[in-house]
Amino acid sequence: MSKKSLSEVKSEVENLPVETHPFPPYIPDNAKILIMGTFPPGAHRWAMEFYYPNPTNDFWKMMGLIFYNDAFKLYNRETRQYDLLEIKSLLNRYGIALSDTGYRIRRLKGNASDKFLDIVEPRSISKLLEMMPECRAIASTGEKASEIIAAQTNSEPPKTGGMVNGNLNGRLLKIFRMPSTSRAYPLALEKKAEIYRKMLQEVGILASANK
Repeated sequence: MSKKSLSEVKSEVENLPVETHPFPPYIPDNAKILIMGTFPPGAHRWAMEFYYPNPTNDFWKMMGLIFYNDAFKLYNRETRQYDLLEIKSLLNRYGIALSDTGYRIRRLKGNASDKFLDIVEPRSISKLLEMMPECRAIASTGEKASEIIAAQTNSEPPKTGGMVNGNLNGRLLKIFRMPSTSRAYPLALEKKAEIYRKMLQEVGILASANK
């Protein structure tokens, strides 16, 4: 069997369907931090129409541990549904904005793995920050998101769990790279939560939450 040429591979990729992000950015009026992933999974894996909708993803369990000391505060295991009202209330209380770095993408393998996502058009971080005058921090939840953020903020991608300084249109930013919240990422939920907790403390989110 002959090996495909680079032009043949490129043509195959370009013929794949392009998906546009299904959710608008979620931006509270008092947003202090923007947390960015890459792109959601297919709708057949959703338990809600919002960010991190797959019940196997650790994001909302981690947030439950951090803010409520209960991994399942925001997800009902019996109904297999998220409490979207409480999720939005949490984000609004503490000024946590959510978006993804991919606006239009192709799925090379039909899944949401960063390794197999072709970013056709990234989300403009500059435009997002225009809606968040108090935001001075951005956190990525994966490697590809970290690379896209770095490219738009004049920074180098930090190491996992680390932070670097960035600058976008004169706004100084703390750029964090957090562990992936995918269940496939080899780190226990509690350890992920601890790393995110420290990051939220550094930007002042947990300081206000603990008063």
